[in-house]
Amino acid sequence: MKRTWWKESVVYQIYPRSFKDSNGDGIGDIQGIIEKLDYIKNLGVDVIWLSPVYESPNDDNGYDIADYYRIMDDFGTMEDWEELLDEMHARDMKLIMDLVVNHSSDEHQWFQEAKKSKDNPYRDYYIWRPGKDGKEPNNWKSTFSGSAWEYDEKTDEYYLHIFSKKQPDLNWENPKLRQEVYDMMKWWLDKGIDGFRMDVINFISKVPELPDAPNPKGQKYVSGSRFFKNGPRVHEYLQEMNREVLSKYDVMTVGEMPGVDVEEAKKYTNLERNELQMVFQFEHMDLDHDSDKWDYKPLDLKDLKDSISRWQEGLHGTGWNSLYLNNHDQPRVVSRFGNDKEYRVESAKMLATFLHMLQGTPYIYQGEEIGMTNVQYESIEEYKDIEILNMYKEKVIDGGEAHDKVMESIYVKGRDNARTPFQWNDQEHAGFTTGEPWMKINSNYPTINAEQAVNDENSVYHYYRQLIQLRKTHEIIVYGDYRLILPEDDQIYAYMRTLSDEKLLVVTNFSDESVPFKLPEEESFQAKGLLISNYDVDGVEDCSSFTMKPYEARVYKGS
Repeated sequence: MKRTWWKESVVYQIYPRSFKDSNGDGIGDIQGIIEKLDYIKNLGVDVIWLSPVYESPNDDNGYDIADYYRIMDDFGTMEDWEELLDEMHARDMKLIMDLVVNHSSDEHQWFQEAKKSKDNPYRDYYIWRPGKDGKEPNNWKSTFSGSAWEYDEKTDEYYLHIFSKKQPDLNWENPKLRQEVYDMMKWWLDKGIDGFRMDVINFISKVPELPDAPNPKGQKYVSGSRFFKNGPRVHEYLQEMNREVLSKYDVMTVGEMPGVDVEEAKKYTNLERNELQMVFQFEHMDLDHDSDKWDYKPLDLKDLKDSISRWQEGLHGTGWNSLYLNNHDQPRVVSRFGNDKEYRVESAKMLATFLHMLQGTPYIYQGEEIGMTNVQYESIEEYKDIEILNMYKEKVIDGGEAHDKVMESIYVKGRDNARTPFQWNDQEHAGFTTGEPWMKINSNYPTINAEQAVNDENSVYHYYRQLIQLRKTHEIIVYGDYRLILPEDDQIYAYMRTLSDEKLLVVTNFSDESVPFKLPEEESFQAKGLLISNYDVDGVEDCSSFTMKPYEARVYKGS
């Protein structure tokens, strides 16, 4: 397998609005990030993925870009950003930026021009259609509720927006639009960035006819995703992007791809096809709900085993996995798959062990490394996320569902769980700001904060440091193959990594009970020592049979 720097890296994601405020306006900013670079470097990470800092009206927290070449005033100036890049490179860390080109903001100059008339040169930068029988062009539902179409009175047509109505979809069928995107990418790469995380990049190709989606239940709007996820020209576009831009730089690329399966991901990530290096897939993030994200159900560990194993085995030797359990769109994993009360530290460490011992490039989301948890605000008014607010309106205000029931879903699955300000210390506003924070701080900051974690050698933070150091010193963690063991166990997730004559045995307990572990007799494993564990373990204990404590994790090296 070809060795590359991006396979051997560990990535830290920063959500800038919530990371660190330097000027007291209550909003995280670029100078705040610069202040904390040594904290991130001390963790051992190699790459920072910076969520959008571009000019934006902030309808979707920066994922609605009004100017791809400017920094949002909330975050600072281009000079601040250039200082950030210099300071990162001085610490031997790389920077990847968000590339958001499935849609722009409706306040982008292109769209302002496109609205003026049907024959405006920018009209074809977006997807416009006339209405049908006095209604929208089709029955597609927006990801953020309601129709995926918005009527424009002046030109008597509708424009497509898979997300918010302030996020009109760009028309990738138009070669001029594609060239604009490539020019912008080159501009940022020439400034010295080290790659891109590409937002919903598998949505850029739509089935040209934009047909109605099947609607057996007769709903007003339904998901049209089968007509825009992994669309007919998406590989052509990405190969063109690679040819025009990416192949000319030594950079890291990861495409966010909801609805991608293993076979499709092989096409996106096979280096011989010249598209991307890895994808963010969501299969394992969809296991704790039914068809609707808000319809929560407990995780079945066997489902997680099936999903992770399918991806580990499917991409091995062909593509490359990105490994994550948290990001800005997902609830906090220690609250989701762990136990954020009695076993917060233990379960946070167990989940980290499970993830970081897999094959792929691991991503750490800010606060994950100190075990930050989900939040429960008392009032819907305290939430900021457009997805949450639209869903609440649709279900409670318009649909008559019970407030308490819907709030429970928000507590468990809402995106704002990940967006509460970073908890730096036990001072006022958790040390995030000297002003009034843009979003309410999680009330548990006096006990869960970075200062406490850095000063406690047994903290989640220092455990992450250990895991990252192990990845840098043991090639098997990066490049070894993966094999699941005990597939039917509904509490223990155990797997074997192998590279030539070296092996790792990874055993994790996903439950709050003490459970027996027994290595199957057919497994050949000669233990040579304990690599890491989240409880004190007797080093001479027989690793083929032992009792696991609640949320325990152990990794043994051997042959």
